[in-house]
Amino acid sequence: MASDINYQDGPDFSRRDESPAEDEPIHSPGSPRQTEYERIGGRTGSSFLQTLIHLLKGNIGTGLLGLPLAVKNAGLVLGPLSLLAMGIVAVHCMNLLVRCAHHLSAKMGKPFLSYGDAVEYGMENVSWLSRHSLWGRRVVNMFLNITQLGFCCVYFVFLSDNVKQVVETANGTTGNCHNNQTAVIVPSYDSRLYMLFFLPFIIVLVFIRNLKYLAPLSLVANISMCVSLVLIYYYCLTNIPYPINLPLAGRGVDYPLFFGTAIFAFEGIGVVLPLENKMQNPRNFTTVLYLGMGIVTTLYISLGTIGYIGFGEHIRGSITLNLPLCWLYQAVKLLYSFGIYITYALQFYVSAEILIPPAVARCGPRWALMVDLSIRVALVVLTSFLHPRGGQPAPTQPSCFSLKMFKPSVSSTVERTPVRR
Repeated sequence: MASDINYQDGPDFSRRDESPAEDEPIHSPGSPRQTEYERIGGRTGSSFLQTLIHLLKGNIGTGLLGLPLAVKNAGLVLGPLSLLAMGIVAVHCMNLLVRCAHHLSAKMGKPFLSYGDAVEYGMENVSWLSRHSLWGRRVVNMFLNITQLGFCCVYFVFLSDNVKQVVETANGTTGNCHNNQTAVIVPSYDSRLYMLFFLPFIIVLVFIRNLKYLAPLSLVANISMCVSLVLIYYYCLTNIPYPINLPLAGRGVDYPLFFGTAIFAFEGIGVVLPLENKMQNPRNFTTVLYLGMGIVTTLYISLGTIGYIGFGEHIRGSITLNLPLCWLYQAVKLLYSFGIYITYALQFYVSAEILIPPAVARCGPRWALMVDLSIRVALVVLTSFLHPRGGQPAPTQPSCFSLKMFKPSVSSTVERTPVRR
């Protein structure tokens, strides 16, 4: 299947060894500025709508379900305001990253830049940093891989645990959704057995290496997650207790817990440059970015606030754990799990674009496909074994923070610094 998708689909410029920039710039020095970024595949790239769908899919994941608890830790007023501020900062960093990549790709005559490229070429602008530019690339790629594969680990746990809850509480599930029963029957199988069951399905999914062909699945996943979120909103809004006596601001000692969960929720910066690189018309990516992140930030604030108001001090780590044990709301877990299943491929794509091309470049064309698929299988198996206990996102949060807030700012700073040799 992978061969049909990628090798017969024309040149795949996501692989640096196949990029035309290795041989020559894509534009002459006198070419108009507006044509500098028409670089990847024209008709073979992702459309405006496909890119928007991928951006939404890359940001709406497991972190969204933990935002009601995050708002509880920050307070009913301070929490939403903090989410708004973090959304603005995240969008600014994403836009800064894209602008730096545009400037440096035009300056270096490259058709597109990866995260590592942006840091390496940016550091070459400063004399005392230029000698360490290669290490800058390696450090960023390392953190990016830790972040993206960390997301994949959490997704593996989320997928197996939610399906496990539905399967093993089937005998106690009723059609009465007015009985707020959330007790879970003692499980009879280990979660790792469910992970083993899903392993071949995830391996098959990551064999899809072209974002254009992943877009229909992302659309279906977005629809399934949208339906599940509508049901969650409905239950919360119809069960709001009156009067509302919740603290407007949480305790200072709990605010770092809010910050960690909220940072984890804004998980889409890792897919920004890959999506922009594969877009038919990259000049429209800024519109996609502002539109998509506006939707995401609004969703984060509304679900976090409404979920906290609906369940109050009883809100749990994932809002799905507060839903009643009836078939309608058990379906919410299944629908959201399907969305997370598709999201795995999108987050995995970022690490694959970093790790696979250098390995493929070292082998001949005869073994390229075998090496490519073998690395994908190995990475999926790795994420199934290196899962965090209990499915907590904490292990990935430090690298998420360093990538989302630190890297775009540093890239912008060194890129704007005058060259001093």
